[in-house]
This record gives sequence, C-alpha cells and structure tokens, in this order.
Amino acid sequence: MSGTLGGRYRIIKPLGVGGFGHTFLAEDTHLPGHPPCVIKQLMPQSADPFFLQTAKRLFDTEAQVLHKLGEHQQIPKLFAHFEENQEFYLVEEFIDGNVLGEEIKNGQQWNETQVIKLLLDILIPLAFVHQHQVIHRDLKPANLIRRKQDSKIVLIDFGAVKEILSQATSFHGQSSLTVAIGTPGYAPNEQSNGKPTLSSDIYAVGIIAIQALTGLHPNQLPDDPSTGEIVWRNHTQVSPKLAEILNKMVRYDFRQRYQSAEEALQVVGKLKSRRKVIVSKKLIGVFITLLLPIVIGVVIFSRSIDMQQPKNETLPKKDIPAF
Repeated sequence: MSGTLGGRYRIIKPLGVGGFGHTFLAEDTHLPGHPPCVIKQLMPQSADPFFLQTAKRLFDTEAQVLHKLGEHQQIPKLFAHFEENQEFYLVEEFIDGNVLGEEIKNGQQWNETQVIKLLLDILIPLAFVHQHQVIHRDLKPANLIRRKQDSKIVLIDFGAVKEILSQATSFHGQSSLTVAIGTPGYAPNEQSNGKPTLSSDIYAVGIIAIQALTGLHPNQLPDDPSTGEIVWRNHTQVSPKLAEILNKMVRYDFRQRYQSAEEALQVVGKLKSRRKVIVSKKLIGVFITLLLPIVIGVVIFSRSIDMQQPKNETLPKKDIPAF
C-alpha cells in the first residue's frame, strides 16, 4: 500500500502482515515535523452490511479501551481510529526500539536476575491492563518492544482488536470463519478453545520467562503426559522459589495460576526484595571478611609498638636545701 490514509497519514513502509490485516509505518502530515506513527489496518472478512455494522460498533468500543490503556507509559498511545473503504484503521504511537525476540534467542540462557527484571518489566504494564479487565491475548517476544529511550518493555499488538472481527463474524452466523486469537506455544489451552481469562496472559508471561531461562522455544519444551504440565526444570539452573513462581504461572489448569498480573507482580516483587536482602547480607559478609584481618593486624601492630617503647621511670625527688 502507498499513498495517504485518513487524509493525513502518509504510508512510509509496511511493518508486518497477518490474518487480520496489515501494519504500516507512516507519518502524520498534519503535525509539525511529520512525526512517525503506526497504522494498523483491519480487514473485515465480509462486505455484508450487517457484518460491517456489527464490526464497526465493536471496533469503536475496543478503540475506546485502547485509548484508555494508552495512558500507561509502557503501552502505545492511540492517536486516532477511523473507517475508510469498508476497512478499519488504528493510528498508534510509534515505539522506537527492538522486539524482545531479538534478545531471547535459542541456545542463549538468561540468568535469574535478568529474568526477574524481565518479569517485572512485563507485569507492571500488564497489571494496568488487567485492572481494566482487558486481556492482551497475544503476549510473546515479538509483541514486546524494549524502548531505546529508557530500556522499558512496551506491550504492543493487543489481540482484543483482532477479536472484534471474530465476534462480528460469530454474530453474523458464520462461526466457521472465527479465528482463535493467540500464538501457539504462548497461548494456553483455554485460550486456544476461545475462552481466554486474565490468567491466560499470566501463562504467556511465564512461558516467555522460561524461554529466556532455558534458551528453548516453547514448542521445544515437552509436556508431562500424565499432568499436561510443561517440563523445563532439567534445562536450566534456577532457585526453587523462582521455579515455584514460574510453575504456578504456567499451570495447565487456569484456576491454579495467578489470577491477574497484579497478583503475580506482588509475588515476583517480593522475590526481588528477598534477593536484594540476600545480596546485601553477602556484601556485608564479604566486607567483614576483608576488614577483620586488617583490624586484627592494626591491633597487633599497635601492641607491638607499645611493647618496644621504654617505660618512663619516675626520678626520685631530691630535697632542695632551704636558704
């Protein structure tokens, strides 16, 4: 696609393509300096008037939610949304950075400190999303951008927008066209069955953390045939506490996971604080270990000097004759 959309957004280049439409890098010609922005094109799967009416209503409602979510600094701002030639468009803030997929690579394992920080970076904005009772639906390394400006993780490409086309299709009675939202390996079973919950996002975050720890793609991790749980502990070294947290995040049964990002955030935050205390105690121990020999040496040296110095003897008093 080339040219201008919405009478002001000039297309620069395509950024991606999916089953629901295209994403473009564009510039806003109505603002000074023509700042960059991202245009997301959503293509309805039917030109039927009832379908388009339903899709537009859902699209407008979802755009209002995205506009609200954009108040968080780690979620792109929604600048505008419009319909043109029976297609729907979102105009979002351009995030200058690199996708997390460029950092999490097969065969490269992150250490525990790095993974805990990553969990916090994702869970903080996700907690804001969940507070609004919104499910992201498509959390994966490709939908997480590390912003160059401050190295913060930014959540992009909410699956909820894609959901409107599926919902509109279902309302129109063409359920065969309904598409499950999410990415294999990161989407849990209930989401694949079209029944996502807030804890479905928690599952995806846990999988991303396990992928970073093990250096293995989710599709490379086997399931326990008797429980359905993911087998991953034998691929990395990790503390029992972090392993316990991650295992709960990726439980097969969504009822056994943390039920929101806020709940998971509190647990991971406590783990980080606990590690800080442990590190502080270790530093104090090292300091004492290094300082103690010095103190002992100073004391011994001081005593040896005292022993070498002659003691002052008191001279006997002489009687002074009186005149």
